[in-house]
Amino acid sequence: MINTPKRGKLGSSGRVEVSERKHLTSREVERLIEATKGGRNEIRDRCLLLLMFRHGLRVSEACGMKLDQVDTESRVLHVARLKGGLSTTQPLRSDELRAISAWLKERARMKPIGKAFFVSEQRKQLHRSTVNLLMQTYSKAASLPLLAHPHMLRHACGFALADQGADTRLIQDYLGHRNIQHTVKYTATNPVRFEKLWR
Repeated sequence: MINTPKRGKLGSSGRVEVSERKHLTSREVERLIEATKGGRNEIRDRCLLLLMFRHGLRVSEACGMKLDQVDTESRVLHVARLKGGLSTTQPLRSDELRAISAWLKERARMKPIGKAFFVSEQRKQLHRSTVNLLMQTYSKAASLPLLAHPHMLRHACGFALADQGADTRLIQDYLGHRNIQHTVKYTATNPVRFEKLWR
């Protein structure tokens, strides 16, 4: 088992401090993904972080993803939600398809065992502890003001959709929430929803 530092931000002393923030901004996600460049598992990790962010994947959903959930021909991802969530089929964008294509070539070269989409260097299904560790590694490499953990990408997805003007019900369906109360936090404080008032 990999022991990971306490979640939080990096203080001036380099020590981890408790952070109240539970999500990353879209720009911070970009920096996190950019930080994979030149890494030992750059191709896999870029694809992993991009899909986790764009589709609001929990770490267990990303690690448990199977090859048949990714349909590059139809340009869709079949998202199997956990925790009783609503599973959906979501479109894949061009940059996601490029990242997937690059990873599938690398994965094929590794000749892994089983049908897991994301695999480790040991050619087995990727473990959540590995994702936790790489998130912290890339947080430091990207000089983020905090040490990110995987669930921050799911929250970042919700807030990014709200910033684009998506309504609460649409975000609820996209993230697979059964209870809309879990979704309200993304739109309740977003000023975009007030822009059409007083016109």
